[in-house]
Amino acid sequence: MNSHPASRPASPPGSGPVSLKSLIPAVFLPVLIFETGMGALAPVLALSGRALGAGVGAAGLILALLGVGQILGDVPAGALAARLGDRKAMLVASGVTAVTLTACALARNIWELALAVTLTGASNAVFILARQSYLTEVVPPGLRARALSTLGGMSRVGAFVGPFLGAAVLTGRPVRDIYWLALLTTAVTAVVLLTVPDVADPAAATERKPVPVRSVLRENRKVFLTLGLAVLLVGSVRATRQTVLPLWAEHLGQSPSSTSVVFGIAGLIDTLTFYPSGRIMDRAGRLWIAVPSMLVLGGAQAALPLTHSLASLTVVAMLIGFGNGIGSGILMTLGADVAPPQTRSQFLGVWRLCADSGSAGGPLVVSAAATLGSLAAGIAIMGAVGIAAAGALLRWVPRYSPFATTGTRRASTRVIGARAHPAAPSDAGPVPAHDDPPDGTVRGSGAPRV
Repeated sequence: MNSHPASRPASPPGSGPVSLKSLIPAVFLPVLIFETGMGALAPVLALSGRALGAGVGAAGLILALLGVGQILGDVPAGALAARLGDRKAMLVASGVTAVTLTACALARNIWELALAVTLTGASNAVFILARQSYLTEVVPPGLRARALSTLGGMSRVGAFVGPFLGAAVLTGRPVRDIYWLALLTTAVTAVVLLTVPDVADPAAATERKPVPVRSVLRENRKVFLTLGLAVLLVGSVRATRQTVLPLWAEHLGQSPSSTSVVFGIAGLIDTLTFYPSGRIMDRAGRLWIAVPSMLVLGGAQAALPLTHSLASLTVVAMLIGFGNGIGSGILMTLGADVAPPQTRSQFLGVWRLCADSGSAGGPLVVSAAATLGSLAAGIAIMGAVGIAAAGALLRWVPRYSPFATTGTRRASTRVIGARAHPAAPSDAGPVPAHDDPPDGTVRGSGAPRV
């Protein structure tokens, strides 16, 4: 089994110290540009289907296919990043995205558009996973949460800015021109990747081996069946917020313009809170953000059916945005904490599959409840899922992540010290064998102190 995550070097040998500022040109900037293009697509994908003659149901499916493509691309993305390296995988993803966006713009019927959108989602999965895998390796553990929260924040900023940029481009122009905008941002992303060197070379790149994904699943099955389930619940609650807000606003009789304003306010709150959450996770531990995020997000969604006016709807929407915003990067950070170094990319591919599967399943629960005649019941169910997600994180994060709290970090440090100096006395209990899981626990003494 691989060495404990906390025992890895803080930065690759021979490289300078990695800071958030040093990551801006090579990591955060290309992600921001790429996600701005993707953000511009989201509001008009359904309209693009309608322009090709699709019905309302089929047009709505076009938007869903972007997420389906991401789910289909998660596991292959991990294998591709492991084989090519993170930077080359991003360049490949940019090239494929350029082709698929061109196909979207030139699609002559709904089926061609559906296929191109699905492939665009798959290439998006490769792009994001490659950057996540890179940051996991080169960023020191003490900076990890801030770096990955900022990475998630760039996606949020892109999703917030993209629709406004798209609206400016589409004024008086056909809907399909949005794909040319996204193609332009993808091309600019590729230029940045080619011209700006990474801040550091991954230390373990030469040690990686092309391990089959099924082997990664088998070796880490306990993690995926426990913490992975918590990740799935988190993904479902997060994705549902984008469905329940507009649906409940329509139920209250709000106009589309008012709904857009409410949605925009929630998105602004979401975007502004990503950095403080990363700082708290690095200083106090992951649970201090993961659990409150789910409690606020789940509780706010459960309270949504209690709103009856635009003012109360806006307040709850802001709470939803706050709950989601403070959790920026938490799933990527937890994945980085528990990913085995030698199979990191493949592990993260499966990890993202757990989150993205939840993202696809949550809105389906709400849709099913609404179809059966009770939108409020569907929203309340997902609120309860948020509370359950908080409980699952509280139960499983301390078992697998050495950075769950300051207590688990101290316990992890004692274990590493005992390994380095086996003759020295230790109050941490028996020292785990080399093949013990990298979970921050001490064999024979139960879970670390929380």
